[in-house]
Amino acid sequence: MGEISIETRRGIRCRVRESGEGEPLLYLHGLAGLLPEEPLLDRLSTRYRVLAPVWPGFGEEGGEDRLEDMGDFTLHGWDVLEALELERPHLVGHSLGGMIAAEMAAVNSAGLGRLALLAPLGLWMDEHPIPDIFGVTPMKVPGLLFDDAQQGQMLLSGGLDFSDNQALTDFMVANARRLGTAGKILFPIPNRRLSKRLYRLTAPTLLVWGALDRLLPAEYAARWRELVPQAQLTEVEGAAHMLPLEQPEAVAKALQDFLG
Repeated sequence: MGEISIETRRGIRCRVRESGEGEPLLYLHGLAGLLPEEPLLDRLSTRYRVLAPVWPGFGEEGGEDRLEDMGDFTLHGWDVLEALELERPHLVGHSLGGMIAAEMAAVNSAGLGRLALLAPLGLWMDEHPIPDIFGVTPMKVPGLLFDDAQQGQMLLSGGLDFSDNQALTDFMVANARRLGTAGKILFPIPNRRLSKRLYRLTAPTLLVWGALDRLLPAEYAARWRELVPQAQLTEVEGAAHMLPLEQPEAVAKALQDFLG
């Protein structure tokens, strides 16, 4: 994928990965940010013009200090869409990005094509509390997010040698920055009353869930399906929370069948 740089109306600069031709598809990444290899985006770019912005706090550029609450995150998503001069793109969001995508759609579903949410955060069920991602040590994160913890460790670290003190330090600093940004809308619990706004999701919506998701178990998929009555729900076998990395072929097929 290529890369372009944009500046939003608010003055936040960010990099955007771009590839493919066809209908525009805006992809909002999850808690891990955009990794060097994104197999799902590679597959989608064979049919769509895929644009994947790096969220403030997840890349080299700054700007996360200007995002303080859920409203700021939501408007930043629309500012990116505006800076890219996109008209009614399909919107796909994973995890944290799914939460933001849902909030964007609640503000203006008419400004979007179709909406796909891959294991989105944003809801809270007292009877099924979500594990505290901010209290988990970095070494245990892969086991929480991936079915195969060893594969997850390799993907999240980019193959870094953690016996190298400098590499470990750089990774920990970047990870702390990502979590610090995400924590503005997820800490102490990932609940910013999104459930009260989901009735506004009028865009055709697809929910995609990993059958082995330990962060957001099946009860959350059912709750999203209940709150977004027109939504379709697809379960992906052999995938946990990081389904775009674990089963990119199956996720791409589900999205292509839905988006058309």
